[in-house]
Amino acid sequence: MQTQKKIVVLSGSGISAESGISTFRGGDGLWDNVRIEDVCTAEAWRRNPGRVLEFYNDRRAQLATVDPNDAHRILAEMEKEYDVRIITQNVDDLHERAGSTSVLHLHGELTKVRPENCCCEEDGFSLKYVQDIGYRPVSLGECGGPRHRQLRPHIVFFGEAVPNLEKAAAIVSQADILLIVGTSMQVYPAASLYHYSPEGCGIYMIDPEDSPAAAVSGVHHIKDVATRGMAEFVKLL
Repeated sequence: MQTQKKIVVLSGSGISAESGISTFRGGDGLWDNVRIEDVCTAEAWRRNPGRVLEFYNDRRAQLATVDPNDAHRILAEMEKEYDVRIITQNVDDLHERAGSTSVLHLHGELTKVRPENCCCEEDGFSLKYVQDIGYRPVSLGECGGPRHRQLRPHIVFFGEAVPNLEKAAAIVSQADILLIVGTSMQVYPAASLYHYSPEGCGIYMIDPEDSPAAAVSGVHHIKDVATRGMAEFVKLL
């Protein structure tokens, strides 16, 4: 029996933009009207947890109103012929809702929360007290865990460790084909991941813009948005 080719996908906010989720950068960027320092750092959480909860409550409510697009669905459909592993910078659940079965979230998951003293370096990033709350809001005073601490978003804030980075690098190192879609690979440490692809691995990038990663020798650049780019990618396989 022939082994399925392993396709590793690095996805970013551009793949969800066509579903109506704002990207973090660009003309309609999520951070254009909100300061990162106010909602997505450990300092912001300590200073004003209510503001941080409100921001992510809004993001969760918006996520409940959108659906996966053709790019998400094509990736899920590809599992019929390939071993597809998705490593995403996105905190939404659109890959899962489209039917993808192997999704590793680098920056956390919007539909999950955890007590503020759990899933951190001190407990080895244990997922024991992480809760899936779906799309509902979280309030100040909602607590959990062994010390009954405030629930916070299960999100990797800027400046915090990225616990799944090592696991992601190991997955990339086993790829037969690496597909970069919806990300310009300029946000570190995630941007370093494509360097772990093995010799002989075919690298494809779907991005409507030119980016440093697209210009790297050997990278096949499909210069289009994610939905049309995914359709083109399938034709090239």
